[in-house]
Amino acid sequence: MQQTLNTTLLIIGGGPGGYVAAIRAGQLGISTILVEGQALGGTCLNIGCIPSKALIHVAEQFQQTRHHSQGSALGINVSAPTLDIGKTVEWKDGIVDRLTTGVAALLRKHKVQVIQGWARVIDGKTVDIEGADTRIQCEHLLLACGSKSVNLPMLPLGGPIISSTEALAPKALPKRLIVVGGGYIGLELGIAYRKLGAEVSVVEAQERILPAYDAELTQPVLESVKQLGIKLYLKHSVEGFDAGTHTLQVRDPNGDSLQLETDQVLVAVGRKPNTQGWNLEALNLDMNGSAIRIDNRCQTSMRNVWAIGDLAGEPMLAHRAMAQGEMVAELIAGQHREFNPTAIAAVCFTDPELVVVGKTPDEAKAAGLDCIVSSFPFAANGRAMTLESKSGFVRVVARRDNHLIVGWQAVGVGVSELSTAFGQSLEMGARLEDIAGTIHAHPTLGEAVQEAALRALGHALHL
Repeated sequence: MQQTLNTTLLIIGGGPGGYVAAIRAGQLGISTILVEGQALGGTCLNIGCIPSKALIHVAEQFQQTRHHSQGSALGINVSAPTLDIGKTVEWKDGIVDRLTTGVAALLRKHKVQVIQGWARVIDGKTVDIEGADTRIQCEHLLLACGSKSVNLPMLPLGGPIISSTEALAPKALPKRLIVVGGGYIGLELGIAYRKLGAEVSVVEAQERILPAYDAELTQPVLESVKQLGIKLYLKHSVEGFDAGTHTLQVRDPNGDSLQLETDQVLVAVGRKPNTQGWNLEALNLDMNGSAIRIDNRCQTSMRNVWAIGDLAGEPMLAHRAMAQGEMVAELIAGQHREFNPTAIAAVCFTDPELVVVGKTPDEAKAAGLDCIVSSFPFAANGRAMTLESKSGFVRVVARRDNHLIVGWQAVGVGVSELSTAFGQSLEMGARLEDIAGTIHAHPTLGEAVQEAALRALGHALHL
C-alpha cells in the first residue's frame, strides 16, 4: 500500500544545489525531504568536479615523476615510474566516498529525511517516488535535477565511445584517445590522459580551443597543449565512427574527409539541463530554451515551485547551485533574499589553469564601458619561478573614470586559488587603489594581483 508523507519542503536532486538547500533548510527548522535516485553529491562529487580534479592530480604527479626520471633541472633523478590505474581509481573513489558520506552525515545532523528513489512529479504539491511506493505532499517544491552530458547522434555511447563518466573510472588506459570537444571538460581530461601516457587528439568545431574564453587568455593553454604533444583538429566536424576499423570520421575546413585511428573516443561537447524522465511537463513551467525560467529569487512561473543550478541554465557551476540552494531555503524561512552576485568565478583546471571572474575586456567594451586593461606576467613573479611555471599572467579590467574593478582573469599554475580574491574584490566594490594599496604576502602568486592593479595605475614595481 502506498504511504503518504507530508513536508514543508521537498527537494528533487541531491547534488551540490539540492543538498546545500536541504542542510540550510534543516538549520532553519524547515521540515525537509530530499529525494535522490543515485548517490548524494550529484554529478559534481561522483562523476564530475571532484573525481576529475583527483585524476588531474595523479596525471600531474605521474608526469613530474617521469620528467625526473629523464634528468631534472632540479637535480632530482628517479627511475622510470609505472602506473597502476586500478589503484588510482581506488584512491579517487576513496575521496568521493569520504565526501558523499560526509554529505549524508550533515543531512542526518540537520534532520533532513533522505529518500533513495526516482521522483515523478504529479503536480506542484505532489511527487511520487518510483520504487519506494511513496507519495510526498509538500508546500514548497525545489527542483535541483542538475544536467547531463550532451550526446552526439552520430557517436552513440557504448564500447569505445565514452563520456566523461567512463573517462573518470578507466579499467585500463587507451593507447590512443580522441576527445571530441575542445571546451573545458574535454581539455581537462585530454591533458590528464596525455600526462598519463596516452596519445591524445582533440577535435573541435570552432577555430580554437576553449572558445568560450578570449584568445589572449587561452594562448598559454594552447602552447602547453602543443608542448605536451596533443594533436589539434580545429574547425573539424565529426561525421561518425567505424567500429570495425576503429576510425573516427571527421571533415576538415575544406570539406575533405579524414579517418583518424583511435582506441577510444571521449565525447565532451557540453552539458544540458536534465529535464527529462521525471514528468516535469506536468508543471507546465515557463522555459528559457532547454532550461527552466527563474527570477532573481529562483522562483519558477508556478507559486512555491523553485529551480536552481544547472536545471536553470548557464552558468552551470556547482558553486552557483550551492549559493542558490542556500538562498531558497532562507526565502522559504521568511528571510528577504535575492540572487544578484556581482560575479561568479569560472575556473578551468587545464594546464595551466584558467580563471575568469566578472567582465573580460571584450565584454566591458560591449557593455559600453571605457576601461583600463592591465596584466602582469608570471614570468616576473618569484613564486611562479620557484614552481617551474613562468607562463601566464593576471589581468584586471577597471573603469577608467572611477577605477572600479569590473573583471579579473588569470592563466597560470595554481591560479584557481586566486578566484576567491577576485570574487571578493568585485563583490566588495574594490577599486584599483584598494588592491594596489593592500600588502600582499611575498613570495606568492597573489603578488601578481597587486602588480596588475599597480600597473593599471601606471606604476608596477616589478616590471
